[in-house]
Amino acid sequence: LSPPRGNLSSPITFLLLGFSSAYRAQVILCLCFSLIYLVTVLGNLLIMTLIWLDPHLHSPMYFFLGHLSFLDICYSSVTLPKILGDSFSPQKTISFVGCITQIYFFLCFGGSECTLLAAMAYDRYLAICHPLHYPVLMSKKMCHCLVAISWLSGSFSSLIQAFLTARLPFCGSNMINHLFCETPFVLKASCSPNAPLNKIALYTFAGTIAMGSFLLTLMSYVHIIRTVLQKGAGTQRAFATCTSHLIVVSLFFGAGAVAYLVPHSSSPKEVDKVLALLYAIVTPMLNPIIYSLRNSEVKGVFTLLGWRQKDGTQHPLEA
Repeated sequence: LSPPRGNLSSPITFLLLGFSSAYRAQVILCLCFSLIYLVTVLGNLLIMTLIWLDPHLHSPMYFFLGHLSFLDICYSSVTLPKILGDSFSPQKTISFVGCITQIYFFLCFGGSECTLLAAMAYDRYLAICHPLHYPVLMSKKMCHCLVAISWLSGSFSSLIQAFLTARLPFCGSNMINHLFCETPFVLKASCSPNAPLNKIALYTFAGTIAMGSFLLTLMSYVHIIRTVLQKGAGTQRAFATCTSHLIVVSLFFGAGAVAYLVPHSSSPKEVDKVLALLYAIVTPMLNPIIYSLRNSEVKGVFTLLGWRQKDGTQHPLEA
């Protein structure tokens, strides 16, 4: 992949303006980002390890949660290591190929997470609204199909976006007023008359995946709430398994909607960067914390592990 040959003035590298260049501010930001990345990686790895090791968590819900944790590690790894590397660099540059690659993987993991969150909502819908048929409807084959659809949908839409962006001329302009290469901000640096078409394509593909996933999630919860209200106490405990997912969905879709639906020209540049941090960096860090604090089964596994480590005997729940 290389800059378009028809335009010799297309930049070899882009300059990311980022946040303040003051030394003290850079030190504080570097420490914060390092802590966020450490918590993100360790927290999600811990969730994946618990699901893999403990038979109590070998169910479709935790199968999807394991993939969500893996996606969160990948999603934050697309941007945070580069941001950390640029913290004390006098010039925060990224190559043309690196920028397009970052756009591809950022959209790929983000789109895949949207679809996976919808699959998790569908799983809860079947478990609560059709409990007798749940083992058949949500079989191991179905779980793998839903995960595969999540990855394929994210990969396909991001590939088209990355390809269209790579073909744009930039007329020597190489400054991107953002923390990382994100399509709307890269398009601003282009002088091509086709840039608006790319923007339409961005919102078409991203909107189809994001809005489609959100609507499927919303429909699932409408049926879930209706079932809970009709059947009463018998399903209220089952609905408690949805609270962690609802919080994660609200954070992810809420932050993304604000960032992409609010016109960038009407908001200060620093606000755009803070919003990007919220949905690209903070949300992947919060997901394992939310599932650990709000999910009784995950907390139960921590208790089991603590019991074993303390005296080496079998916990009553394992008997």
